[in-house]
Parts: sequence; structure tokens; C-alpha cells
Amino acid sequence: MSTNGVDKKRRRFLVNLTAGVGAVGSGFAVAPFVMSMTPSERAKAAGAPVEVDISKLEPGQLLTVKWRGKPVWLLNRTPVMMDSLKGLADILEDPESTDAEQPTYAKGIARAIKPELLVVVGLCTHLGCSPDKKLEAGAGAGLGADWPGGFFCPCHGSKFDLSGRVYKNVPAPRNLPVPPYSFKSDTEIVLGIDQKEGVA
Repeated sequence: MSTNGVDKKRRRFLVNLTAGVGAVGSGFAVAPFVMSMTPSERAKAAGAPVEVDISKLEPGQLLTVKWRGKPVWLLNRTPVMMDSLKGLADILEDPESTDAEQPTYAKGIARAIKPELLVVVGLCTHLGCSPDKKLEAGAGAGLGADWPGGFFCPCHGSKFDLSGRVYKNVPAPRNLPVPPYSFKSDTEIVLGIDQKEGVA
């Protein structure tokens, strides 16, 4: 076959152009398959651990963060708040927090790895409403002069103390859940990863 009169530069350009278009087209064709194998942002948010900076959480303050689509409350309890937890056993359903499925460090009065820092899922265990934060003790919270501080669910009247322990004779059957968490440092916790026993 004669190649007389063939522009070799043009042929090379057309071959390279066709190869380039083919490569780009292949990339577009393969991309959806590759993307389907990686987890979406929604899937990551549904189960991924969440790091929380607590360095600016002052005593008495409550911070709300999202984890697995749920609000998680981090309350830096004052010494007065910690004292209010004592002597409530007679009015609480599960004062030592032994009935609920939860990490072992969530048992007892404080229900926490470090006693001053409460970490609970902020959803009522009755029907999943978000309780109001009535942290101040006394009549100012609108729950009577003997209110020690805690959480009140406006949907059906369930009450929880400052450790998320449920009161007796309310619709909620269990204490507020304590999610798995661990301390990455003194000023940062990780929601979704359990603290190893004996490590604080």
C-alpha cells in the first residue's frame, strides 16, 4: 500500500486525539463504578467517629454535637452539680445505672469516665423527643423548689437528673444512653470509640 501523499503529522495528531478522547470517555464510564465502591459522606457521618474539642467547655456549660444523626450532650459539671447527684437514689428508677446497655464506665452515679464530664445522647428514652435542659437547681427551672437540676422532656413529662438518670413514675423506661467515647487528650474526646478499660 502506497503512503504517497499522506500527511504523517496529521495522521499522528488524529491518532493521538482519538486515543485521548477514548481515555477521557473510559474515565467517565468507570467513574460511577469507582464512586459506588467508596462510602458516601452520609454513610461516613452515620458511623464515623467524631472528635470533639472540649478545651473551651467551661464548668456548668453544655455542648451539643451530632453523632450518628443524634444530638450528644457534653456537660462539664461543677462541684455543686456533682453534689446534687447524691441522695437521689429513692426517686430514681436505676440510680446506679445498671440496667441499660452501655459502656462499663457509664455505671454508677457519675456515669462517666471523668466524673465532671457527662456524655449522653440527648433523646428521651420514651419516644425520642429532645428533653429541655433545666440545669439550674430550684424553682427557677419551673419544676418546683426541690428540683436539683437536670433534663425535662416536654413531650410526656419524663425527668432525668444531671447524670441522665431517669426518675421513677415517668414514661421514660431507661436512663439517657451513654455513647461509646474515649479521651484522645485532656482537651479532646472521640465519640464512637470506646475507652479502653483502665485508661483515662
